Amino acid sequence: MVYDFLQEITTSHYLSPEIRASLENALSYVKGIELDLEEIDGIEINPSIELIEDEGQRFFLVYKHPLDGELRLRPATSQDLLALKIVAEHLDLKAVSSDFNVSIGDIESTIWDAIDEGLLVIPHPKIKRDKSSFPENAFTEGLISPRVFSLQWHITQRCDLHCKHCYDRSERAPLSLEKAFEVLEELREFCWGHFVRGHVCFSGGNPFLYPHFKEIYEGAIKMGFMVSILGNPVPREWLEAMLKIGMPNYYQVSLEGLEETNDAIRGTGHFKRTLDFLTLLRELGVDSSVMLTLTNKNIDEVIPLSKILDQYTDSFTFNRLSVVGEGARLSLPKREKFWSFLEEFMTSSEEIECIYFKDNLINVLLDREGKEPFDGCTGFGCGAAFNFVALLSDGEVHACRKFPSFLGNIFEQGLETIYYSDRAQKYRNRPAECRTCRLSPACGGCFASANSFGLDIFSEKDPFCPIGDKK
Repeated sequence: MVYDFLQEITTSHYLSPEIRASLENALSYVKGIELDLEEIDGIEINPSIELIEDEGQRFFLVYKHPLDGELRLRPATSQDLLALKIVAEHLDLKAVSSDFNVSIGDIESTIWDAIDEGLLVIPHPKIKRDKSSFPENAFTEGLISPRVFSLQWHITQRCDLHCKHCYDRSERAPLSLEKAFEVLEELREFCWGHFVRGHVCFSGGNPFLYPHFKEIYEGAIKMGFMVSILGNPVPREWLEAMLKIGMPNYYQVSLEGLEETNDAIRGTGHFKRTLDFLTLLRELGVDSSVMLTLTNKNIDEVIPLSKILDQYTDSFTFNRLSVVGEGARLSLPKREKFWSFLEEFMTSSEEIECIYFKDNLINVLLDREGKEPFDGCTGFGCGAAFNFVALLSDGEVHACRKFPSFLGNIFEQGLETIYYSDRAQKYRNRPAECRTCRLSPACGGCFASANSFGLDIFSEKDPFCPIGDKK
């Protein structure tokens, strides 16, 4: 193995006999190290790292990655060395950002990149599920502690569309720029305090119609947050102005079926505008995603639509309709129809590349086939009030945006108080009927679906779930 590593590195770097010998010794030494990271209480340098300098003032890193225990040997970049220096010397991040004339977000991103590479180690996230709340035979691998906490931020109610299934068209107090930056700072403190990376997902309404969108988008990036957009097609110049500030992780738009069905819900011409916009996103190098709200009327159009979208977008999926707001005028498919569709959706994913899974109940089908579950709606099954919350323009925090799930007001109680409230914990606990199911860590059904049928969401399971049904 040591020989293989050296062969790989010498294909692109000349190594003197002395440096080669040093690397051989370092690889042999690091290979024997057993990493024990349970007692870490802050960000630290990976204790297995060996830093080797050659005559040309190049540095090579030899270490074991803390996640998989595999050996790594590679040249060190300037960003690697900066991250190691910051942690080794306990440097103040704001002072470093000032010295290098870059944003503190750039410095924090350097730290997170080093964590991802395994150069730095970090304690387990303080956000975590209680394993004892799941059955002993539950599949929990990778589903207990998130490394990312997402804020779906509905910064405005203003919208250029009037969709027939809109969850909330109520009037809300507008968000001031001052309050917006208070939110970003509070989120930053929450994430660093819980050893998770922050993700701000800007939505609305149409987030571009918020008068200070560019300022808070730039502010989020400068604070080191990952950013994404849930919105509508916008003019090219608006998009390019945003991209000059920074690239989002993805830009999500919505379609509700084929052209006639979609335009009946979202307005005449919306289907073609969206396909044109997806083409623009691809041209500009922006990852795109398309979301469909599943109803009784469009369920037969999902697969045909996915075949069209395979040429336009990186990913396509669906959420089931939440029968609230204006969505109460539409209807969900019957359960038998839904399961027939879900089987077709899962089978079609083998040929249609853009299809990705989001509905937690797909795990029931995977389990029937003896396959491991996928990670569910938010990467941890239902992530309501766990690795995800929704924030509205007036400060209301909800466990999920798809239905009224009020937890508190960020401007009154603060994010941390809201997160650890009894109400939020009820969402994290899953419905009582789900707690004995071994799929629960990757599932938990859908609270919004249970709410749509007037069920007790904290007691009764997703009404579309067949597990435990009486024969």
